[in-house]
Parts: sequence; structure tokens; C-alpha cells
Amino acid sequence: MAIKLNKREQYFVSAAIAVVVVFTVIHLIVLPLLAKRNQLKRTVRVKIEQLQTMRALSAEYQLLSEQSESAKIRLANREAGFSLFSYLDELVGKTGLKDRISYMKPSTSEGPDKHYKISTVEMKLQGLTLERLVQYLYHLEKSGKSVQIKRISITETGKSEGLVDVVLQVETLESV
Repeated sequence: MAIKLNKREQYFVSAAIAVVVVFTVIHLIVLPLLAKRNQLKRTVRVKIEQLQTMRALSAEYQLLSEQSESAKIRLANREAGFSLFSYLDELVGKTGLKDRISYMKPSTSEGPDKHYKISTVEMKLQGLTLERLVQYLYHLEKSGKSVQIKRISITETGKSEGLVDVVLQVETLESV
């Protein structure tokens, strides 16, 4: 039994079938492909960010490795039996500040690994001019002995203008 449809009805049925086919194709093929494409774009973006992070970490690791090797070389080149306390005492003598020392307190603590210890000396210098202080700090920093100023406190003395009291905390790594 065949249903006879007039031209107008055939047109509407054909249009309805076309709409259902297009709707089905869109929902079963096009939308999943677009979703997969967007997911791949997000994945690529995340992977690019991860790669950039890895490159930055690699560069930082390389820099730290070079600094570590450089520090090992400087420590190895330092004379045997190096003592931070005696070095600072010698440097104070060379710069003519021996009479300005109020106190020098040495201490040691365990280093970042078992091969080294951290040697620290806290010292107070009184009645210095800023010029002499800068000269001393320059010699200390440029000594090549791998010593560093961990903390510094400068206070102006009330006795006369231009003079300061300085508390320095200097530290270095020493082989165990």
C-alpha cells in the first residue's frame, strides 16, 4: 500500500528527512570532531607550557651546576687549613682596623651536606668612617676566598659625625 503524496507534501517530507539527516550528521560526526579538535588544542597548549617550564628548570639547573662547580674549584684552590676567623683577623690587620674591633665570635654549623661545614664569624667594629668600612668590605668581597657577608648592621655613633659602628656576620663553607 503506497501512500500518494502531492508535490507539496513530498517537498515537506523530503525537507524533514534532510533536516534529520543533517542533524544526525552534525551530532554524530561534526560535533565530536570539533570537541576532539578543541581537546587537542588544549593538550598542545598544556604541553607547550610544560616544555617551557622544563626548559626554564633545565637552564636554572645548568646555572646552579656551574655555580656549584665554580664554588668547588674556589674551595679546592683555597690554601689548606683555611680558617675564616684567622682570615678576617688578618684582613682587619691589613686594612688597619685592628684597634676598631670590639669583638669577634666564631661559630660553626653543619653544612648542606656532610662534606662541608658552615663557618661563621660575627664581628663588631666601632668608630669607623664610611670610607674605611667600604674599603674593608671591598677587600672582603673581592678576596676570592669564597666568603660572603650574611648580615650587616650599621649604626651611626653619637660621639662624632661620620663615624659608624658595624656588626658583620661573615660566613663561608669549609671542608670537614
